[in-house]
Amino acid sequence: MPGNTFGQALRVTTAGESHGPGELVIVDGCPPGLTLTPEDFRRDMARRRPGQSALTTPRHEDDVPELISGIFEGRTTGAPIGIYIRNQDARSKDYEALRDVYRPGHADLAYDQKYGVRDHRGGGRASARETVTRVAAGVIAKKLLLEAAGTQVLGYVVGVGTLRFEHPDPSAVTLAEVEANAVRCPDPTMAMAMTELIEEARRAGDSLGSVVELVAHPVPVGLGEPVFDKLKADLGKALFSLPAVVGVEYGAGFRLAQSRGSAANDPLTVKDGQVRPGSNRHGGILGGISTGLPIVLRAGLKPTSSIPLVQETVTKEGELTTLRVGGRHDPCLGPRFVPMAEAMIALTLADHLLRHRAQNGAWR
Repeated sequence: MPGNTFGQALRVTTAGESHGPGELVIVDGCPPGLTLTPEDFRRDMARRRPGQSALTTPRHEDDVPELISGIFEGRTTGAPIGIYIRNQDARSKDYEALRDVYRPGHADLAYDQKYGVRDHRGGGRASARETVTRVAAGVIAKKLLLEAAGTQVLGYVVGVGTLRFEHPDPSAVTLAEVEANAVRCPDPTMAMAMTELIEEARRAGDSLGSVVELVAHPVPVGLGEPVFDKLKADLGKALFSLPAVVGVEYGAGFRLAQSRGSAANDPLTVKDGQVRPGSNRHGGILGGISTGLPIVLRAGLKPTSSIPLVQETVTKEGELTTLRVGGRHDPCLGPRFVPMAEAMIALTLADHLLRHRAQNGAWR
């Protein structure tokens, strides 16, 4: 199965299934000398961890990363960094009834059609369990970005179901505001409304879609290539590679498709002796290259496909049947998606940072 490696200068390869022994990630291309200890992983791994609140799946995983290579005396050596995360609370028996039945909204049918074999236990490789490795790799990318360019990446929920929240200045949102509630919305009033809506869906045996906004700043000017490797293209691929993502936009996004050019363009101005855009409708990217303004993106997530309501489906033999999906699942994916998405944005920016320096040398 190809397609398990992401990036060019900073390459990330993941392996593992939802109900296998564990998940493995290898990060290759990290420069030597970066300070890295197990404690660095604690916060983000806990933010992604299942069972962290009443709004998430009750599956319990400690998600303690085992650093097995590429680090000596608390610093990276330049060798591939291997990280292993054990699966401790897999309950494969919960999925036995799905051995010969396809779940609506999942990759079950697609896997059988493509490979002729699938792991029915929680979706196997298609499970969001795989993202624990991305979060671990993202910790390394975040540290690299912070030390090399002072760049930070932060995500938060701006939509649940029909509820929407828009922050007037995405770069002003703080981690403390995001982590102040289980839904990870920086507005307390909207967070309460979102929480109530998620709980209502859970009680009804249903699920809800969501929207997560992501901000990276400060971002050096010049990241990204002008044609096939546009920064927006690679950021889009990074987010679309995550489970459940149905749409990605940056800057003003689809609102610009309803605007006139006179209202869509960012005026140019001079600040501190340098030419800079006077607004940020373009989300920090022009021509596929970072402009130095905050990069702002949003990812739309479909409702969780695994729900206990009766759904129509078919068996492997093509017989019509109905299905109630058991197991343990999030009623809304947004809250736990936040650290996953942050990781993929950080990995993309760190990869382009290293590529830019390899081509252009020191920052201008």
